[in-house]
Amino acid sequence: MSSADHASLDRPANVFGALALVVADQIADATTAAAGRADSAPAALAALLHFLDRPSVDVLRQVLGLSSSGTVRLLDRLAESGYVERMPGADRRSTAVELTEAGRAAAEEVCRARARVLDGAMAVLTPAERATFDRLIGKLLVGMMREPGAVRWICRLCDTGICRGSPGGCPVGNAARERYAAAGPQ
Repeated sequence: MSSADHASLDRPANVFGALALVVADQIADATTAAAGRADSAPAALAALLHFLDRPSVDVLRQVLGLSSSGTVRLLDRLAESGYVERMPGADRRSTAVELTEAGRAAAEEVCRARARVLDGAMAVLTPAERATFDRLIGKLLVGMMREPGAVRWICRLCDTGICRGSPGGCPVGNAARERYAAAGPQ
């Protein structure tokens, strides 16, 4: 392929792709080590810690973007590690999931590992550059936001309390409320 075949891809987009990949790789390595498991275990633990309160297996499946059987296998592995417990759900057909104390500790370590990677990456920026980056990254995330019901939630590894506690809140959450308010609860 010649460079003419990539006419729509400019240098900022290309460099952004490299940044996204290296950050994703470093987060995956750090959170996998913290959780003691690869696959979707770190995201499941973080989501259960930060914003899922006794979700059904199906809600967890949607957050993680896994098949139903993949979610069940993941929960089997997390239960074997002593990280989660299954319990009756809201109706007879559903099963809810909750972190154990060991799971809470593992989830907190996953979040600390993610934070160390992100803090390290951002350390090269001045406070003014961080503020500019904050505005730009929020705009990019909103631009990449998907429709309600999408799988593999953008914030599945996020510490949602950080955005909730910051001026302006979560850019994706704000945009979703604004964009889909007429559609009712998501």
